[in-house]
Amino acid sequence: MTAPSTFGLSSEARNLHWLLTNLVEEVPGLQSVAVVSSDGLLLLSSDRTRNAQARQNTPRPSGPKGSAADLATVVSGIGSLTIGAAGLMDGGGVKQTMVAMDEGSLFVMSISDGSLLGAHGAPDCDMSVVAYHMALFVGRAGHVLTPELRSELRQSLEAESMGSAQ
Repeated sequence: MTAPSTFGLSSEARNLHWLLTNLVEEVPGLQSVAVVSSDGLLLLSSDRTRNAQARQNTPRPSGPKGSAADLATVVSGIGSLTIGAAGLMDGGGVKQTMVAMDEGSLFVMSISDGSLLGAHGAPDCDMSVVAYHMALFVGRAGHVLTPELRSELRQSLEAESMGSAQ
């Protein structure tokens, strides 16, 4: 994983980048992680190279299908679907969703402001370990993910993609 440049970002934004990088590096089997705003926009990703390639319409790298933008789309969709299902069932707020597939796992966890943390895991990842570390991330990140910080992260991603396109 290539660490994104955090030059010029606030200390809160740099801290979130560090937490996300640490999550991916410390948890065995995590392949990609994304933070998505409540309106479905990618805010933070562990997979900057793929994200830039997706925006440039270049061929996808080998390995799991998709880019950070694809993960953000799936996370947003699953988050919306589970929130709707919980409403229909009078289940209250959705805390987490896990999808076990033949060739991997998908995890979606709510962050306090309505944002979502999503992770794509390898087939052999330990789902309980991934969920535990995602909960730690949410606990550490949830209180600092203010509207101002979400805006800063979004602008940072847009600036990065503009720089990659040139």
